[in-house]
Formats: sequence, C-alpha cells, structure tokens
Amino acid sequence: MTEQHIDPEDLKWRCSKCGEKLVAAPAVVEYMGNRFTNDLPQCPKCGWVLVTEKIAKGRMGEVERILEDK
Repeated sequence: MTEQHIDPEDLKWRCSKCGEKLVAAPAVVEYMGNRFTNDLPQCPKCGWVLVTEKIAKGRMGEVERILEDK
C-alpha cells in the first residue's frame, strides 16, 4: 500500500489527542504473524493512525483474504 491509496480527504482530519493535522507516513501493520509497512494517515506528534473504512475494506481486506487463503 502506498500513499496513492490515501484519500486526500483523510489528510484533512486532525488527531483527537494532539490536534495535529494527519500526514501520510509509514505505519507498521501486523496480521496473522505477518508485518507490513504501509503509508497511512497518522498524527506526526503521537503516531495515532487512522484506518478508514475504505482502507480496511479495500486494500487491507485484499491482503487479509490472501493471507487467509494460504
């Protein structure tokens, strides 16, 4: 997953903890013992990551199905 999978609208959100605008940055995602680094919207101050429904059901859903089929 790359920054191209991030909807520009998602970067208009602010962190509820810090109030900072979210930026596209690498985040480590782990599923079924597999670790991936993907660009996701996140807070540059505290590191909180936003996983939108579109990302969860889209690209992450595809990766989930591939791993479960192994």
